[in-house]
Parts: sequence; structure tokens; C-alpha cells
Amino acid sequence: MTAPENALRLLEPPPEVEALRARVRAFVDGRVLPREAEVVAEDRAGRRDALLALQAEARAEGLWTPHLPPALGGLGVGAHAMCLLFREMGRSLVGPRVFNCDAPDQGNMDLLLHAGTEEQRRRWLAPLARGEVTSAFCMTEPAPGAGADPANLRTRARPDGDGWVLDGRKWFATGAGEAAVLLVLARTSDDPARAATLFLVPRDAPGVVHVRDVPTMAEPLLAHREAELRLEGVRVGPEGVLGEVGAGLKLAQRRLVPARLTHCMRWLGLADRALSLCREHVRARVSFGRPLAEHQLVQEMLWRGAAAIHAGNLMTVHAAVLLERGLVREARPYSSLAKVHVARALCQVLDDAIQMHGARGYSDDLPFAGWYRFARAARIADGPDEVHVGVVARDVLDGRLELLV
Repeated sequence: MTAPENALRLLEPPPEVEALRARVRAFVDGRVLPREAEVVAEDRAGRRDALLALQAEARAEGLWTPHLPPALGGLGVGAHAMCLLFREMGRSLVGPRVFNCDAPDQGNMDLLLHAGTEEQRRRWLAPLARGEVTSAFCMTEPAPGAGADPANLRTRARPDGDGWVLDGRKWFATGAGEAAVLLVLARTSDDPARAATLFLVPRDAPGVVHVRDVPTMAEPLLAHREAELRLEGVRVGPEGVLGEVGAGLKLAQRRLVPARLTHCMRWLGLADRALSLCREHVRARVSFGRPLAEHQLVQEMLWRGAAAIHAGNLMTVHAAVLLERGLVREARPYSSLAKVHVARALCQVLDDAIQMHGARGYSDDLPFAGWYRFARAARIADGPDEVHVGVVARDVLDGRLELLV
């Protein structure tokens, strides 16, 4: 097989996966987008009727939790297929939740599937897979605690009989205010290699205090509310340890590498939708005697968006294929490369979209301003740009990163 044929094989999914992608696209276009505003309005009012109805329809169509195995109601697709499906879901901010594929639940479900005991899966993974409850991943702490640097972890867990007692503070724990279970990273040792352990903590456990939802640049939407928590003498039994004691940082990294890619997939879908809306506008809007589409500076914006989306898609697919082959360590720098590029691309596409639509683009009459407020977090979530840039630069300097793959 020639090199071009290899490249095409990488990009072209099997027919059954392409058919599944088309079904998800049709569902998003035909059912999610027409009710998108309704879901958002109900969420503001504390209701979920439209969302629950759409979730029931997605389940009935056989499109529910495709990343999970059939035994848990999913479709058992691999990382490459997820790229295609999550891109389509991500064209709406509410789309991933409709299919039970939104962050943080999707990544938490994958981690429970990988590291959970049979009892942990029964208690937490099964109801998550059915969409009956939600979860949160609690790693970030107020300064001087852990942020981008997990070595700053301050939350501690001390042995207590056959269990553990947790004390500390967490914040920017997405969805923790309403979650049923918290995946809490806590220090259990001063050994740098095995300093932390992941614990499964029921949200209603005594000592878990919801301080507030942190106000952010973006409007809260569904699970995307950033909770601040205090853990005050929270006791968990031995069944609360996820994986092994001391394996918390390793498990967190295992979760975060694919989570970065699933974020990229959703962001690419939203960027593509934004660029499509711009295409319609610049063809119709006449300024200075001709359509905006004929102005070279507008064409520059369209080119910039197209190039960024296409490049980000290729980066994401490449890293996903590595993950699907079990090459998690090899995929890590490529996932960092994709995460920085796609996060910046989404912000740039939306900034250009606002510019192309003028004053109306800046208003909430159109979705771009709201989407931009949501998208700006992409350059911080799951590791800020600077951390991922450092990861890639280190591998480039060491000659370990193959770029012409």
C-alpha cells in the first residue's frame, strides 16, 4: 500500500462508522438544533423537559453513549469513530449531553470502565451510563493548591481504620454541585511517584460542602457549572479507592489524554458550524457595492478558519488512532499538540465570525458571542496552553516527536 493510500485509509472510516456518523448528523440537525434554544431556556429556569425528551429519542434511535460497550447500553466504538460522532454532537453546546457524551461524565465513565471494580461499576458506572446521575472530577484547587501542576496538591487523605478521611478544598469541579459522585484526587503520600490516590466520594457524604458555583465568563449551562467544594473530614471506606492507592496521578493522566481529544472533537464541530453560518451571511450581505464574500479580508478570515479546522481535525484523528491502537504514551504529545491548536482555532473562528457579522455578531441576537464566552475556557481546561506547549517543545527539542507521520 502506498503512502497516500495509507493516509486515505486513516481518514476514511469503515462504511458502518460512516453510516453511524450520518445518523448522528441527521439527529443533531433534525432534532437537537430545532430545540436547542428551548433546552437552554429550560435550563435557565431549572427544568430539563426538552433535554430529557431528546435523550429518550437518542436512546430509542440507538445513538446513546456510543463510547461505552454494548453491555452498558453503548455501541462500543473506538477512538477514531468517536472523532466523527463527537464532532457532529459538538455542533450544539447541548448536543453532547443529549447523547450522554458530555464532559465530565464521558471521561469519568471511561475511567470507571478501565479502573473500577465490579461493585464500583455497578454502583456508579451503570447509573451514569443510563443517564440517571451525573459525576464530577475534582482535581483543581484554589492557590496554593493544585492547578496545572499536580505537585501542588493540598487535599489530603489519611488512613482511618480500613478507610480514609479526606480534608481539603476543590474548585472548578465541573458539575459537582449536582453530581451524585465525585472523583477526588487527594494526596496520600509524599513519594513524588505515588503521591496521590483517586477516591470515589458520594456527593451527599457527610463533610462534603458545596461552597458555591464560581461565576465565570460563560453562562452556566447544564453540567457546565464550576463548583467550589470543601471536604471536611469526609470518610470513605476501602471501596472508595479507584484503582490502587498511589495510582491517582497515573489514572488522572490516563483520563486526561483522551479527554483532551474528545474536547477537540466537540470544539471542531462547533467551529465548523460557526464557519458555515458565516458562509451564508457573507454571500448575502452586501457592503461597499458587493457581497462581503468578495472582499479579500473576509476571504482571509474564511481561509484562516478552514485551514485551522482542517489541520485540527487531522491532528485529532491521528492522536485518536494512536489511542485506538493502545499507544497511550505515544499519543500524549500529539494530544497536547491538537488540544492547543483546536482550542485556539475555535476562539479564532468565533472571533472572526463576530467580526464578519459586525455589531450584530457582537450581540446575543446571534450565537457567536455566547459561544465565544464558552470557548475561551478551552485554552485553560484540561491544562492551559502553556503546559501543552511545553510538553510539545520538550519532545521537539529531544528529537522524540515525529511530525511527518
